[in-house]
Amino acid sequence: MIDTKKTNLLLAFAGALVLATAAPAMAAPTTPAAGDTAAAAPAAEGAAAADAAATPAADAAAPAAEADPAQVGGESHGELTPVGMFLQAAMVVKVVMIGLLLASVLSWTLLLIKIFELGGLNRASDRFLEAFRGANTLSEIRRIAISDEFEGNPLADMAAAATDEVEIGRQAGLDVAGANRDSTVSRASAAVAAVQAGLAKRLAGGQTFLASVGSAGPFIGLFATVYGIMNSFIGIANTNTTNLAVVAPGIAEALLATAIGLFAAIPAVIFYNYFQVRISNFGTRADQFGTELLNRVSRQLDRGA
Repeated sequence: MIDTKKTNLLLAFAGALVLATAAPAMAAPTTPAAGDTAAAAPAAEGAAAADAAATPAADAAAPAAEADPAQVGGESHGELTPVGMFLQAAMVVKVVMIGLLLASVLSWTLLLIKIFELGGLNRASDRFLEAFRGANTLSEIRRIAISDEFEGNPLADMAAAATDEVEIGRQAGLDVAGANRDSTVSRASAAVAAVQAGLAKRLAGGQTFLASVGSAGPFIGLFATVYGIMNSFIGIANTNTTNLAVVAPGIAEALLATAIGLFAAIPAVIFYNYFQVRISNFGTRADQFGTELLNRVSRQLDRGA
């Protein structure tokens, strides 16, 4: 009985000892040791330093991304050459540029056409005047005027119109050299004036186009420039930067339209003035020939020819 009591006391004492020993071990994970705290502090300071070092780098990278000169309004800009600027321009600006370039090509084409036309006209007129002044009768003048050699020459057409009126009067039984002389000369003068009116219209062909290109070309190019600069300002708003490297490509593309407009307009104005002088000179020559022709008709009628 005594032994059983002693055994129970020993077991109770052993259980209490086990509980007392396990309690600090269970509480240890929630309370860091002093050595552990000291080791964790430098690690936290290192992480903070790394964050501080990363922040300036990120800040430096952000302006670099904003100031990328190859991006305006979300569109990539290639090399700043005329062809590159044309390819990167807005569709409206491209259409204007193409139209102005076509107008310039047409202006140069008109230059070549009218130079050859007026040059050939003057040479053919020289030959006709030589033959006209060598004729002795109205019938001979008419034969020269309607010949294939001078077909389409304005002076020959004037001579043919005047002599045709005389011939028609004769065939109608009129006394073109007597009682009906004045009316015959009047009808011949009206026929010559009609040919001269057609000549003025013929020689003025293309002048309206040159005048239009010369006067409107710069303004059409300016319209495309204004449109392109508006796109550049939209690009500034989209990129949130006023860096000139970002804005420059769009402005350069816009100014290219004005340059093309001037490229088309300046030659057109020069060509217009040049041809206007030559047309005026030939018109004066035609007026002089008309007077000479009517005097010749009147003189031949006085002779009864």
